[in-house]
Amino acid sequence: MITDETIAKIALLAKLELSETEREQAKQDMRKMLGYIDLMNELDTAETEPMSHVFSAENVFREDVVVNGDMREEMLANAQLVKDGMFVVPQTFEG
Repeated sequence: MITDETIAKIALLAKLELSETEREQAKQDMRKMLGYIDLMNELDTAETEPMSHVFSAENVFREDVVVNGDMREEMLANAQLVKDGMFVVPQTFEG
């Protein structure tokens, strides 16, 4: 059963400040959610196999192989300024 104290505790844990109207709405919403869960608990799932996902797909991993190699020179060719093999960018903060 959802009480005013339950809503107050949840609001405190969630760090929410709820008006009286919002508390009443939250109470009604939580009752609906719990009612739906009760309805789901009435289903007979004895013959249903547990699953972790609705799709039966499995992860397919590929070999972790470097295909593009060292492209430093090609990337630096696009830079406006380069110094010691690195991009030169405007300073973003004072150190």
